[in-house]
Amino acid sequence: MATKRQRSSESWEFVVRRRGVLPKPLYLTFKDPVEGEAYCKRLEALLDRGIVPDEFKRQAGGIVDLSDAIAEYRDKVALSRPDDRLLVLQLQRIGTTRISMIDYRWVETWIGDMKRVHGLAPSTIRHHVGALARCLDWLARRHPEIFPGNPLRPLPKGYSAYSHSDGEVAMVNGKGPREDTERDRRLQPGEEERIRAILAGHKPEGKRRGLMLRHVEALATLFDLALETSMRLREMFTLTLDQVDRPRRTIFLDRTKNGDKRQVPITSVADRVLRECIGDRTGGVLLPWWGGSLDSGELDRVTWQLSRQYARIFAAADCPDLTFHDLRHEAISRLYERTTLESAVIRKMVGHLSERAHQRYMNLRASSFADRLW
Repeated sequence: MATKRQRSSESWEFVVRRRGVLPKPLYLTFKDPVEGEAYCKRLEALLDRGIVPDEFKRQAGGIVDLSDAIAEYRDKVALSRPDDRLLVLQLQRIGTTRISMIDYRWVETWIGDMKRVHGLAPSTIRHHVGALARCLDWLARRHPEIFPGNPLRPLPKGYSAYSHSDGEVAMVNGKGPREDTERDRRLQPGEEERIRAILAGHKPEGKRRGLMLRHVEALATLFDLALETSMRLREMFTLTLDQVDRPRRTIFLDRTKNGDKRQVPITSVADRVLRECIGDRTGGVLLPWWGGSLDSGELDRVTWQLSRQYARIFAAADCPDLTFHDLRHEAISRLYERTTLESAVIRKMVGHLSERAHQRYMNLRASSFADRLW
């Protein structure tokens, strides 16, 4: 039963407690004690049935909508940067959704909106679903009383593909259907040589002079490391000298896309490049663009700056559709074509979490073995 006390000549405070239903007491204020008693009696009847009205869930430390769940999840769990960014975006789009409304029908509507309204690619849809699914898994484990099961988990295979009706609605909205294709751009014959020529100061064809590039030696170093180590752009420009162990020919990564630490072996070519880049330095950052801040805005700024710089270089080398991330695909492809390392070893080296990401590379290895057959 609720307890009450008079706070002033014009107000009464009522305290409602229900162990197992309310995480902490509810405090209610009324001018008329009779009105307060009647209200608390109705409220307690609901609590006795395990029902907490939405307006009291936050006051009692509970979770009412997705914004509450995502906020608590981000506070309690160390997330990878990609998951955190996707959840922040979902806060803006679907944060007001009541937890009690999240069922399989809601999931289908949400995924349909990502196709029909936002025109997202199937791979991007899967990233969004994965990030929210991990959040809701945590919610189901932490608060089973309000969210007993995750309706994202029973999604069928192929849920992210556009159906015929999805494509028609997306076209009406000016988006158009998106195909589930993996980018597989590799360096074509002559492209690597032309890129190195631009980095060496040669003028592009049809131009009167070469590109004006700041830190051109560092740009060449980054290009070499991308092809020799298959590391991601951000993993490379955030390297510090204490992560590079040349005697052991290993780079120790602690800032990866997936949030996991990993070790990257150094080829003889990469070792030479690192030796020339490091010189007699004993500490600090390896490359000149990053100042050491882990602020996401600063990391995004450097990523954008370098991506834009290499876009200029690739365009000048007559590789206009090449992106810096394509160099990672090229490097992994070379590992499969030029070595006999097992797939599981390469996966660990390059930081892929799933076997699915390696299927296309296994096909490359099969092709390279064809010339050994009779």
